[in-house]
Amino acid sequence: MPTNFTVVPVEDTPISNPDYDGEIMKEEDKEEPHTAAGHYSGDDTPRETSSLISTDHDDSIYGKNMALYEDEMDSTPMVSSLLNKLANYTNITQGVVEHEEAESEDGIQRITVNGPQMGTFIGVFMPCMQNILGVILFLRLTWIVGTAGIMEALAIVFMCCSCTMLTAISMSAIATNGVVPAGGSYYMISRALGPEFGGAVGFCFYLGTTFAGSMYILGTMEIFLTYIMPNAAVFREMTEQPTGMQNDMRMYGTCCLAIMTLVVFVGVKYVNKLALVFLSCVMLSIMAIYAGVIQSAIRPPNSQVCLLGNRTLQNSRFDKCLKTEVIDNVTTTTELWKLFCKGDLGNETCDEYFKLNNLTEIQAVPGLLSGVISENMWGHYGEYRKMVGKRLQSAEQSSDNSNDTHYVFNDITTFFTLLVGIYFPSVTGIMAGSNRSGDLRDPQRSIPTGTILAIATTSIIYISCVVLFGACIEGVVLRDKYGESVKGTLVVATLAWPSSWVIVIGSFFSCCGAGLQSLTGAPRILQAIARDGIMPFLQVFGHSKSNGEPTWALLLTAAICEIGILIGSLDQVAPILSMFFLMCYLFVNLACAVQTLLRTPNWRPRFKFYHWSLSFLGMSLSLSLMFVSSWYYALVVILISGCIYKYIEYRGAEKEWGDGIRGLSLNAAQYALIKLEEAPPHTKNWRPQLLVLLKLDSDLGVKHPRLLSFTSQLKAGKGLTIVCSVLEGAYMAREADAKLSEKNIKAAMAKEKTKGFYHVVVSSNQRDGFSHLIQSAGLGGMKHNSVLIAWPANWKQAESSLSWKNFIETVRETTAAHQALLVAKNIDTFPANQDRLAEGTIDVWWIVHDGGLLMLLPFLLRQHKVWRRCKMRIFTVAQMDDNSIQMKKDLQMFLYHLRLDAKVEVVEMHAGDISAFTYEKTLVMEQRSQMLKQMQLSKTEREREIQSISDESRNSIRRKPCGQKPTQSNKFQVPTIILDEEAQLIHDRNTKSHAILNDKATPTSDRVHMTWTKEKLIGERNRVREANMTVRDIFNMKPEWENLDQTNVRRMHTAVKLNEVVVRKSQGAQLVLLNMPGPPKNTGGDENYMEFLEVLTEGLNRVLLVRGSGREVITIYS
Repeated sequence: MPTNFTVVPVEDTPISNPDYDGEIMKEEDKEEPHTAAGHYSGDDTPRETSSLISTDHDDSIYGKNMALYEDEMDSTPMVSSLLNKLANYTNITQGVVEHEEAESEDGIQRITVNGPQMGTFIGVFMPCMQNILGVILFLRLTWIVGTAGIMEALAIVFMCCSCTMLTAISMSAIATNGVVPAGGSYYMISRALGPEFGGAVGFCFYLGTTFAGSMYILGTMEIFLTYIMPNAAVFREMTEQPTGMQNDMRMYGTCCLAIMTLVVFVGVKYVNKLALVFLSCVMLSIMAIYAGVIQSAIRPPNSQVCLLGNRTLQNSRFDKCLKTEVIDNVTTTTELWKLFCKGDLGNETCDEYFKLNNLTEIQAVPGLLSGVISENMWGHYGEYRKMVGKRLQSAEQSSDNSNDTHYVFNDITTFFTLLVGIYFPSVTGIMAGSNRSGDLRDPQRSIPTGTILAIATTSIIYISCVVLFGACIEGVVLRDKYGESVKGTLVVATLAWPSSWVIVIGSFFSCCGAGLQSLTGAPRILQAIARDGIMPFLQVFGHSKSNGEPTWALLLTAAICEIGILIGSLDQVAPILSMFFLMCYLFVNLACAVQTLLRTPNWRPRFKFYHWSLSFLGMSLSLSLMFVSSWYYALVVILISGCIYKYIEYRGAEKEWGDGIRGLSLNAAQYALIKLEEAPPHTKNWRPQLLVLLKLDSDLGVKHPRLLSFTSQLKAGKGLTIVCSVLEGAYMAREADAKLSEKNIKAAMAKEKTKGFYHVVVSSNQRDGFSHLIQSAGLGGMKHNSVLIAWPANWKQAESSLSWKNFIETVRETTAAHQALLVAKNIDTFPANQDRLAEGTIDVWWIVHDGGLLMLLPFLLRQHKVWRRCKMRIFTVAQMDDNSIQMKKDLQMFLYHLRLDAKVEVVEMHAGDISAFTYEKTLVMEQRSQMLKQMQLSKTEREREIQSISDESRNSIRRKPCGQKPTQSNKFQVPTIILDEEAQLIHDRNTKSHAILNDKATPTSDRVHMTWTKEKLIGERNRVREANMTVRDIFNMKPEWENLDQTNVRRMHTAVKLNEVVVRKSQGAQLVLLNMPGPPKNTGGDENYMEFLEVLTEGLNRVLLVRGSGREVITIYS
């Protein structure tokens, strides 16, 4: 009957009301308070869609229309539910939005989270402008223009702005490729490049932001001590040395850091509320600069610079640029004259340069139309303590420089690359918008637009300022870093209109705000890294206060920031943070390039104006700027990032974020596999690629963990290792057991330090499972060429006959597959990875040539520290017709060409009569073989008979009516005899897989009672009695050696004689490697083959039976 669907028009509901939205959000917060926190412990990797998929559904909603899918509602929600979750999905940031605490009437504090409401201008453009424009613009840009010249300064600005613009394009592509949760830049980098690269770059980004706080605080203190309150300096007044200024900045900077840390600790909401005020100061200062440029074109400011010859004087100690002046017709000396001369006028002792050169007074700001731009076009680099002077002005030189403290001089040696490192921090801050991704109304539209517009705007500001500064301000004033030639005024402030204090006060508050923003953002980056759990030692910094403030991360940030402040120089801190930011930008470009080239299905950015070539150009430019700015700082930052990468790789938690590096690894692996498929490996590249066949115990644990230890010792992490095991049964029934087994194998491999892959298959029997693994394990060219198994120690027990049969079939199949076979006997006595064999030998018994594998294995083992001190001995067997002396010489020469250090010994085995012991061993072996065959035949017949009886019984039960009682004429119940037990076992085995699959649906009885006829029961008892009599007669037979199979006698003779020699020579060896003879071609003598191997290795502690693959694996050629 078809189902009728009715379309009902949807009326306006209160959902469209914003107040109703708030009520819904409050109810959701009450029901799920843990989701408002927005973080997790970091122990497990969160599912990306956990916040979008709801498993709650109501039958009243779905009704009977979707009954066909009701069993899957828990894992696959309805589309309507998914869309509803997407519509209500809010992305709360980790600390960027302050959680306002509101206390209700009952005294219980609740957290109200305001949803994201900011647009492009307020949320992205303005924060980027505030972070980009700052301390370097006001304190160092004029000095960079005067030192490098307009042309080279434009080159510096162009390189740095190009780097940030290319990085912004790559970042926009990443940011628009899906929802960017809280964590901003770190989240994007880590999810695009993986936990190793993400952690390393995220930590560099954190250190860069922290040192940026140091730079802003040092800039704040420089403005305060130099331009606002110079009298507050303590050490500079005492020493009159540059170090005094640095000590003042260290002292006041530490106090400023303590105050800012306290402000951030009390609450970030105050910092966020003051952000607009600080940004207003920046914009007002820039407007004052442009207004001053226009004013200088109309009426230049009246600010003079005094030159003595071509040297610039510090005019803070004199008012008039004169040597003498006439007052009331009397010539008197000036304050300037007293600085260079001693004594009265006419009887003075003056500085030689002061007497030889005249004083010149020039305008500090000639104006836009003065033509001073031609003088400032090219650079004026100088060495440390070199005096700042006007190059085109002539002067008489003097050898007396005793009064050089009165001149303006360079406090550092200047060169182009140094200026690049100092300037680059002025273009950082482009990620301020992406860091606020959780606060944006539409991050995928706002982040690209706002960031690129901010970079374009600031680039225009910087370029215009470079040109205008060079066109308006005198060159000697531009090169005066601290404005000492203009009475200690900030150089850029001399250009400002209406007052220089506009820029001084504006730059002061701008640096304060930038420092507070750094101290606010850096702890949250560290908190995001800690909460991801990729670096265990950072877990303590993932904790926060009740309002979400990362207290411990803030304290660590303040401590690192104090290190930068103790450096005491803005010029020395700027290159450090430049390195960290450039490293971060490098990997942002790398992430975009990798994702673009891989073309992963999930790489679908909404921002379309990107290309992999632009990302590579940005990456190359970032790397070049790192080494251009400071090559030694660049090496240090690369070393730090490398150490963090290796630490995360070695100790970090395993994360799967679908990152691009993993995709790159997959592509590289695919390419390598295809290349390996083209041709088999050369003998020089051959190494054992192991397939380790494990057996599990009843608890699904590894039965022989030392097999894994031996694997790690043999491989040492090189080559391919595949660890496999087989579970018997049906996969649907034992899926959970297979997963548990793989987990146990993985844990055992980690404990034994075995690097490789692991897999557990479920098969109907172990023989088929091992056969499938030998045939199909590996992929392409990365397939195993050797199989490692443990010797079946309990093969002589009758109930374990399948054990040795599976073993022999494994030997046959590896031989047919042209694979080498390694059989470790007494594997539980092999050394662990922690053991160190102090002395001993590894004895190789080279009976037949197997391609050289016997000699290659000891060499590989001795590379491991467990076997490193063991010596290698090679034994070979000579027959009567062989020249043992020549054999030894040839073998020694062969080993010399193989570059193997081993002792050689040739053992002579004389042909002799077969001993009675050999005949006795052979007889016992054949008797045991006949007994096992007879017992197996008897058991097979009994099972077949019982199976037929159980089938007849089942058929009779099916034909009997439900209410009819069983007759008692010639049938009786036999519930407890041995045959009933066997029948039960047969029935259980035949119905095992079906019972497991259906045990939840229909309950089954514990026992199946069989109905027997009297004649069948008596006949079965007689047949069993005859079978037992036959077995007893076999043991009572008189040994007739002439009737024995002579082939078995010869083989037993070889095993006995060879065992005697091996035991005599190698009983005390740490390990004995022995050629493994092949199995018989027919299956009739399988149990005899096991006996031969047992006799061959009897009396030896650790034995490794080796069977070659049929190809040469070692060569004498280079």
